[in-house]
Amino acid sequence: MEHADRRYLEAKRTVDDRALDHRVRDRLLDELPDAPRIREAGVGTGVTVPRLLDWGVTAGDYLGVDRDPDVIEYARERRASECGGDRIEGGFRVDDLTVRFEQGDALTAFEGAEADCVVAQAFLDLVPVDGALDAFADALTPGGLVYAPITFDGETTFQPDHPADDAVVAAYHDAIDAEPGRDARAGRHLLDRCRARDGDLLAVGASDWIVYPPYPADERAFLATILEFVAEAVGGRVAGADDWLRTRRRQLDAGRLSYVAHGYDALYRVE
Repeated sequence: MEHADRRYLEAKRTVDDRALDHRVRDRLLDELPDAPRIREAGVGTGVTVPRLLDWGVTAGDYLGVDRDPDVIEYARERRASECGGDRIEGGFRVDDLTVRFEQGDALTAFEGAEADCVVAQAFLDLVPVDGALDAFADALTPGGLVYAPITFDGETTFQPDHPADDAVVAAYHDAIDAEPGRDARAGRHLLDRCRARDGDLLAVGASDWIVYPPYPADERAFLATILEFVAEAVGGRVAGADDWLRTRRRQLDAGRLSYVAHGYDALYRVE
């Protein structure tokens, strides 16, 4: 993964922190055993680990998987430096929590893991929801948990208003849907799929990305990357899109652009 992509993943950390639904998180912590076996799909730069430690999960076994070997190496170094503890092969150990990061396909890497929890943050709009839930069920013990925070649900807003907003956003969502396995409305479909399965949907909450000036931390870089995502998806195929992008970039440079993306947090227990 290129440096700019790592910067985006790190920059969205504060955005994610604000978005996470605390009621769903608290239910997760109530349901976890004292020393849980946790697996994370699409781990990125591994920011879930310091979050877990902050939440009091200081014992157990954690393994995060991402298909990008460069981002895995970055996660190992960056999170070990942040969290401290003793280095081990593939990760580190802090308090009584063993942390490892591995390169691989998160939909196959955990089969038979007998985990207590699979975390899939901002992941289930990237892959087929049913296939992911099947893979996670295969990785979990009976009664194990799927924690799926920040699952995008097809509502995107930029402010101030622009005449091309509706056309650009619709084309952006259509481009997401056109990618194999992706779903711009994954959040609501995740809830539907969980209700249709044999387990229990334990908790649901809204987890909206909201970025507004003045931009804290590195959130200007986060929002700049979001604009690049839109530019790549829409290009010159929508009337008014070029002016929309120029205007949005000027607004970002001037510290005037706001952004909202609607998502869901879900906690599901398998049978």
